[in-house]
Amino acid sequence: MATTTTTDSGQSNRDQEPRASIRSLIPARLDRLGWSRFHTHLVIALGVAWVLDGLEITIASNAEGLISQKQALNLSSSEVAFAVGTVYLLGEVVGALFFGRLSDKFGRRNLFMITLGVYLFGGVLTALTLGHSHGWSYWVWASRFIAGMGIGGEYAAINSAIDELIPAKYRGRVDIAVNGTYWGGALIATLFFIFVINHLPVSYSWRIAFLVGPALGFVILFVRKNLPESPRWLLMHGREKEAEAAVAEIERLTERGGGVLGPVDESKAIEITPANNIGFVALARTLFVHYPRRSILGASLMITQSFLYNAIFFTYALVLTKIYNVPATDTAYYFIFFALGNLIGPLTLGHLFDTIGRRKMIAGTYLLSGALLAVSAILFNAGALNAVSQTACWCVIFFFASAGASSAYLTVSEIFPVEVRAKAIAVFFAIAQSFGALGPWLYGELIGNGQDHFRLFIGYLIGAGVMVLGGIIAIIFGVDAEQKSLEDIAQPLSATRPSSHLSAVTGAPRPPAARSTLA
Repeated sequence: MATTTTTDSGQSNRDQEPRASIRSLIPARLDRLGWSRFHTHLVIALGVAWVLDGLEITIASNAEGLISQKQALNLSSSEVAFAVGTVYLLGEVVGALFFGRLSDKFGRRNLFMITLGVYLFGGVLTALTLGHSHGWSYWVWASRFIAGMGIGGEYAAINSAIDELIPAKYRGRVDIAVNGTYWGGALIATLFFIFVINHLPVSYSWRIAFLVGPALGFVILFVRKNLPESPRWLLMHGREKEAEAAVAEIERLTERGGGVLGPVDESKAIEITPANNIGFVALARTLFVHYPRRSILGASLMITQSFLYNAIFFTYALVLTKIYNVPATDTAYYFIFFALGNLIGPLTLGHLFDTIGRRKMIAGTYLLSGALLAVSAILFNAGALNAVSQTACWCVIFFFASAGASSAYLTVSEIFPVEVRAKAIAVFFAIAQSFGALGPWLYGELIGNGQDHFRLFIGYLIGAGVMVLGGIIAIIFGVDAEQKSLEDIAQPLSATRPSSHLSAVTGAPRPPAARSTLA
């Protein structure tokens, strides 16, 4: 007779008959695959989430001046910034938490189709702001919140899917590169504004701008529809036959796409008991009881990079206009080079996170970007910089900082068990956004009317110190996850016996004696 139990969410439900444990080589089969056209297709279809976010943020930033004009909605600067910026970021936080849980519960594929659909819906609603009265600002609020929810949900579902489907030896460089494509979206949006939007009537140009992202997302819907569900997720939820079918299809596509299968390491077999629905209470226990050091690491990396990026990115135009007297119409040209530096960094340095290693590269990029920012702050305070040289400094600093920021997302997506991966990403993303929101406000206050440069000099030193702190924490708490299976990095919560590579509770590497005992 079935019994009644209480789940982590506090709701009662009837248990299923106890499930038998499953022994599987599915993770090992996925990790031994060589790169193929299937993996390229996967990265393009899923990685566009970051492109869309960079595109949306940049479009919103550039469209603020248009929306505030009488021919559009005639909003004040603070009203339009809140409508297209703050509300969007709040939507991202809510979407990440809401859809992150659903992704762990209902699957990666189901959610990355839904979240993209939510984003498309929100983007189209923004473009359909038909009137010019002040009341339509509430329509913009609602539509931007919906679009933000979609993108926030994308982060949780997409990063989980990429980590679980990409072979271990490529996972670091792929994640770093995908996360860095945010700046590709920002660059596309900037060029679109310069060559198209700025030449159209104000009354409708901003509406067209907000259609660019949905147009790209609509095309990607068709690219995503044939992607498989994560075999790892299927296995952890007891859907063994579906998991076997999915991994067999991936192997077939890999061979057809020019990749090699490689030998399967039998010692990598895992034994699990399919998991029930795991709520946020279990997530909290996992993060703060089983993995406290990793939680400190993830939170620190996410908070520090978010603070610096939001502080510099959202005020770069103010620095150029108020301090260096650059015309507001020309700031986009400087931003092109800023975006290029941010984009090239992850693409150039990404493979080193798989070869030199996570701990060294994460700590190195954080420490180096912090040190370079401190040097540029000293030059700034000495009056040695102008608009061009300041932009050049930012390009060099964020060449390294962008790779470091991308590695923060990589870290939180691979160091926790598969059953709570999407929720963990969502929680750390929400924490980062909350702290990161302080950056633009603080630096805006420090810039003021642009007359007191010393205040901004102190702000730059604070940003440098924040990044250096992140680098030090990476040295102390870093996880050497390079080229390792996800199951070797973090023991699945549903595992019925300790892995031969990890301790059952902490996920720390076992000493050689313990490893040989279990072999």
